[in-house]
Amino acid sequence: MDFIERFFGFSPDNGSGTFEASLVIAAIVLFAAVYFYRRQRSLKK
Repeated sequence: MDFIERFFGFSPDNGSGTFEASLVIAAIVLFAAVYFYRRQRSLKK
């Protein structure tokens, strides 16, 4: 995973890919939280 290096031309994690992996994981967690929050609200109605 080196899309930051390809798009922006710098390496915040010296090419290890941990920064990119953490961004992907944070996005997945955010989308899951929004999904479950909306699902919970719709079930209460």
